[in-house]
Amino acid sequence: MSNTVVKIKDLVKRYGDLIALDHFSLEIEQGEIFGLLGPNGSGKTTTINCLLSLLSFDKGDIEIFGKKMTPVSYDIKKEIGIIMQNVAVFEELTVYENIDYFCGLYITDKAKRRACVEEAIKFVGLEDFRRFYPKKLSGGLLRRLNIACGIAHKPKLIILDEPTVAVDPQSRNRILEGIQQLNRDGATVIYTSHYMEEVEQICTRIAIMDKGRKVAEGTKDELKRMIKNTETITIEILELPEKVYGEISSLPHVYDTSHSDGKLSVYCSGGKHNLTRVLDVLQKNELGFGRVYTELPTLNDVFLEITGTALRDKED
Repeated sequence: MSNTVVKIKDLVKRYGDLIALDHFSLEIEQGEIFGLLGPNGSGKTTTINCLLSLLSFDKGDIEIFGKKMTPVSYDIKKEIGIIMQNVAVFEELTVYENIDYFCGLYITDKAKRRACVEEAIKFVGLEDFRRFYPKKLSGGLLRRLNIACGIAHKPKLIILDEPTVAVDPQSRNRILEGIQQLNRDGATVIYTSHYMEEVEQICTRIAIMDKGRKVAEGTKDELKRMIKNTETITIEILELPEKVYGEISSLPHVYDTSHSDGKLSVYCSGGKHNLTRVLDVLQKNELGFGRVYTELPTLNDVFLEITGTALRDKED
């Protein structure tokens, strides 16, 4: 039996002359927290809408749980939980009533539903707010309510689209920990975000989209190995003779350097002991220096090198 939960093959979606998805393919395995990265306009929301059969497409195939997904695939849809970026709850209902309503769309047995609602409230930490109306909740608590409404029926596939936008750090941590717990409890998760540090923290595998195409895919470490930059060394140094600067620039694995505002930046591609070699040059030439630090590449570095633009620079 296949462990593939989501299979998208050669998906094409056009809006007139605009190609929103250009032969996009993707497979997500059971038990993954799969990160879908891309700027606004890259096609990731269109992908999700096609995946859920909320949007028709021009070409391609979509399977979920090994079955073809259609607008009337209610047996598949009941196993999916969706938490979108825009909070979707009823202002006229309390926290408890909102969760109970959404859970009731999937679970008709009252006793079972009541147990699921109580578990969802506890899971997102809203025990003290069950009688509150949404307008009385902070942004972070409102996001937690939104998540509870989407996961109360215990779906096997959970789709979260920017679930931590504009929330406080405490709620953000709670949400991320909750996602990881849902995954440990057996759910497969699709997670979209502009926050690279979140994706690095929780996602087991990641796909980067740009202009309707998948431009890279892999674990965070695999993605980082795709790019040239593997280490950036920064050293505070006021005076740097041209001869010494040239010597550092010529070191093995150094592909670029810069010196401005009292800081030397050395960009390395591969290799070990790069920092030791740079410091050896400075000490050999008896040059004093201040703070030294080294940085490994981030997912934003990967996105920048692959697409030519930093992800957050491409937000609307």
